[in-house]
Amino acid sequence: MSEASEFKRGDFLKATIFGVCGLVTVGLGIPAIAYVISPTRQATQTEVWIRVGAVSKVEVGTPTLFKVKIQRTTGWIVNEEELSFYVLTENGRDYIVLSNICTHLGCRVRWIADQEQFFCPCHNGVFDKVGNVVSGPPPKPLNRFVVKIEDNELYILGS
Repeated sequence: MSEASEFKRGDFLKATIFGVCGLVTVGLGIPAIAYVISPTRQATQTEVWIRVGAVSKVEVGTPTLFKVKIQRTTGWIVNEEELSFYVLTENGRDYIVLSNICTHLGCRVRWIADQEQFFCPCHNGVFDKVGNVVSGPPPKPLNRFVVKIEDNELYILGS
């Protein structure tokens, strides 16, 4: 055999080995990559019903603060968050649920019972009992949530 045919046979063998290795890598790599990135590409449920608490705990005529712990999942990361809401009823049948986050810069508002107003301590934003702006820099009322009641439990539609 001549050196030229040996060289070609060696090149062919190298190419075959690299080709097989490449096919195996692609064959295993694509499913592995798909597995790794799949949680970030999955559609997440954007709105869910969040249980706030028993309607019997809501004081008639006074906003009542409720705190709820929820879990949010992003990819593989699960975070537990505490959300706060003010719930108001004037008649024990109809409920308003307000965010306790100021619409100005996102500070937490608190209910001042003797003034019957929500107050934001960050920039002196003031809201009335139903969340409308009374004074200060907030550009809009406190956010309201869609409410449903099932088995004497109050739920809000949230994300």
